[in-house]
Amino acid sequence: MEPDVAGSSPVVHPRVAGRQQLFHTAEEWPGIPGPFFVQPCTPNASSSALCQARNVAQAIEDTELQSSIQLDSPWVTIVWNDPVNLMSYVSWVFRSYFGFATEEAERLMLQVHHDGRSVVATGSREEMERHVEAMHDFGLWATLQKADA
Repeated sequence: MEPDVAGSSPVVHPRVAGRQQLFHTAEEWPGIPGPFFVQPCTPNASSSALCQARNVAQAIEDTELQSSIQLDSPWVTIVWNDPVNLMSYVSWVFRSYFGFATEEAERLMLQVHHDGRSVVATGSREEMERHVEAMHDFGLWATLQKADA
């Protein structure tokens, strides 16, 4: 382990448990003197109390991250029917952008044509915003909204 600039022992933050050695500054972790190095747990030291505590902290953080992803996921991208674009073009956009198989792209395109709209993607709000912007770039009418629970 390498000491920080002041010569004291390195400070280990639980959020970097098991990751590669990182260099951090005081701005990243206020209240902790820096700069300092963060050392990952090695296989020989994995049974130490510090490594066990870091592994528990990492597991808690991973669970919290999964929870936030699940809470942020109920958004959909909707493509709307318009009087401008050909059905073959809409199908091509679905195949080329979303990577749908021909049959799925045709099914979604017909849903847009007959029902006036189709949900083409589900995920986080940020991801759906990217899809809507991409559909606009292709000249399609698209919006996003929270998915029905």
